[in-house]
Amino acid sequence: MLHLGLCCLFLEENLRFRTTSFAALKKFSPPERRQRLSAICLANAITLERTFRRLPELGITVFRISSELFPLYTHPDAGYTLADLPDETRIREHFAACRQQAGQAGLRLSLHPDQFVVLVSPRPEVVASSVAELRYQLVLAELVGAEEINLHLGGSYGDKAAAIARFQEVFRSLPPGLQQRLTLENDDVSYTVADLLPVCRQLRLPLVYDVHHHRCLPDDLTIADASRLAAETWQGRQTAPHFHVSSPKNGWGSRIVRPHADYIDPADFPVCWQQVGELCVDVEAKAKEKAIARLRLDLAAGCRSAAT
Repeated sequence: MLHLGLCCLFLEENLRFRTTSFAALKKFSPPERRQRLSAICLANAITLERTFRRLPELGITVFRISSELFPLYTHPDAGYTLADLPDETRIREHFAACRQQAGQAGLRLSLHPDQFVVLVSPRPEVVASSVAELRYQLVLAELVGAEEINLHLGGSYGDKAAAIARFQEVFRSLPPGLQQRLTLENDDVSYTVADLLPVCRQLRLPLVYDVHHHRCLPDDLTIADASRLAAETWQGRQTAPHFHVSSPKNGWGSRIVRPHADYIDPADFPVCWQQVGELCVDVEAKAKEKAIARLRLDLAAGCRSAAT
């Protein structure tokens, strides 16, 4: 069965998450900052609970959670923990309700840290800040019951093998909760599916296969082979393989093909994905829930790709 997933936000639903910046907060005293951050985190916890109730009504059971639910959590000057917030008890209560709702609805939840999280960097301070951000992601994951924290490796720094070795070293130093949740994704600049498969096999990490990235940065694998090999890395897990799909904003004939379109061209959805059994696919499209609804109709109508 194919499950199409929503990434972080809605387009038309009245469900909006709040955020802030340090520039907006620094004019306030530290206690006032905490109060304002606490109010934002509480509002986001309430919105997430409403989101989890709405998703099943839209037929969506796969959801990527925004990394911005707790703004500035790891900021060097404004950082905090839940215990620092005046609304901690209420925030935890709403997240407990989120977790219960997710369990009842069978929601598949994931997190996808921003690209500034780079565990392969040769700069220790970058790795340290990246690990701190991942620990924050783990806090979110544990609060809502998410089992995936999906990661790009980042740059190759002129020596891909050395960068991968640095990742392996850092990975082994991470807390078990992070190690158990991390997944790796091929990107459109540095690391192909072929690059990541040996790492995933060695560290027993699932590979989240992004077919758009594979088309932007191809290797010797066909889409069908990459899909099959990526799916194999999920064996032994209690969850189905997790893939990503998107279409280029200006079409494949454009010079720039990395930006995502509003909707998915059904020709970009691999036929083989409808033949693997249970599969979760994040729909990375600007039209969000509308793109999911249209793709669902297109696939049902037989508007399918010839890609293999």
